[in-house]
Amino acid sequence: MCQRFCTALDCVDIGFLPGGTLDQLPLPAPLGASRVGGIDVNQPRIRAALAAVLALAPAPDGFTVAEMAAKVHAMTGQDHATYNTRQAAYDLRKLRGKQLISKPRGTRRYYLPGPAARTISALLTLRDHVIAPILAGVKIRRHDHVPARLTPIDQDYEHLRTDMAILFRRLGIQPGPATA
Repeated sequence: MCQRFCTALDCVDIGFLPGGTLDQLPLPAPLGASRVGGIDVNQPRIRAALAAVLALAPAPDGFTVAEMAAKVHAMTGQDHATYNTRQAAYDLRKLRGKQLISKPRGTRRYYLPGPAARTISALLTLRDHVIAPILAGVKIRRHDHVPARLTPIDQDYEHLRTDMAILFRRLGIQPGPATA
């Protein structure tokens, strides 16, 4: 139990996306004799499901569909009418189709393997803490709103923002002016 917990912590700490993962996620996947839909990380529901699965990863006996739905409720504030166990079961089927979780035969419990925990962690981090801030910051910023003293991370984001603005201009993509 202790080893599974430490492995889960280690996998979350160091994210990794295998090559082709971002291209393969939105495509349908086989699960047994049937096919399940792909995973769109831009959808809030699937992001909540991924975050819930990641939060339940250290559970010593795995987790059930009901536990995953309850974790989504706790993390997002949604109620049963908005996200129910049927939707949680479908989300888990999609994750199983992409080999992001496993379910041993004859059980109703799900487990998150270490490499899959790294992938999910990297997906959520990349989407929420890299891509979204960069795209939000690509808009032309008024200079009177730039803080006088930037942290190293803020400096990195500022460099990315200006480089992305240049790239977008060269590609002919024109972001609108920043609001406020």
